[in-house]
Amino acid sequence: MPPLILVTNDDGIDSDGIRTLAEALNPLGSVYIFAPDQEKSAVSHSLTLHRPLRLLKKSERIFAINGTPADCVNLGIHYLGRKPDLLVSGINRGENLGDDITYSGTVFGAVEGAIQGIKSFAVSQARPNSEAGAHNPGDWDFRTAGRAAAKIARKVLEDDILPPGALLNVNVPALPEDKINGFRITRQGKKTYQEVVVEKTDPRGVKYYWIGADGHGQIDYENSDIQVVHQGYISVTPLTIDLTHYPLLEKLKQWQI
Repeated sequence: MPPLILVTNDDGIDSDGIRTLAEALNPLGSVYIFAPDQEKSAVSHSLTLHRPLRLLKKSERIFAINGTPADCVNLGIHYLGRKPDLLVSGINRGENLGDDITYSGTVFGAVEGAIQGIKSFAVSQARPNSEAGAHNPGDWDFRTAGRAAAKIARKVLEDDILPPGALLNVNVPALPEDKINGFRITRQGKKTYQEVVVEKTDPRGVKYYWIGADGHGQIDYENSDIQVVHQGYISVTPLTIDLTHYPLLEKLKQWQI
């Protein structure tokens, strides 16, 4: 029986990235798409608990859900009747590097898969350099990222290397395939944020706010996901759902409370 592969994202069911990903994974098994019916970027690991969810069958193996990526994973498992052999989330329109992963619906779609005991990884593509390309969906070409995802999916399925509670975060530079320097196994980098909240005034003189300004910096850790993507490599970062800080755990055992 071919592997059962569940695909989700946070850019929504109509994203070119998820279609390219599914096409790239098709030779590896039976691919089903369960994705939000609209964009759900930066929702992280949120679940919909206070309203009903609806599943719209768009074709034999493509389903839109009025929820988050984590919702889509859970409904996908329920609909399929068993846990898939692999879950892949993406291809995200924009990189998920350093601290940005904590906000990413794409990454946490894969986290939900890992929590459910499924071999899972997320894949994102860096933004094109041009200002127009950074915002115009028509200027994105996800084929290189799709082929990279297929290579990693094959290795994950064949090598059975992911332990319980672990997943991979993959980031692909916005470069032609012949300009990619290869794959690098990396650590999570560190970003710093300035002016996250932008304050403006509407025509009636009432203030309003935007969260998510672009102003940020980064700490250039050696062999971090941020560093190697900027060097033209595909970054593969192992993550874990266990958030325990083990060195601090040992120190806290000495507390007298």
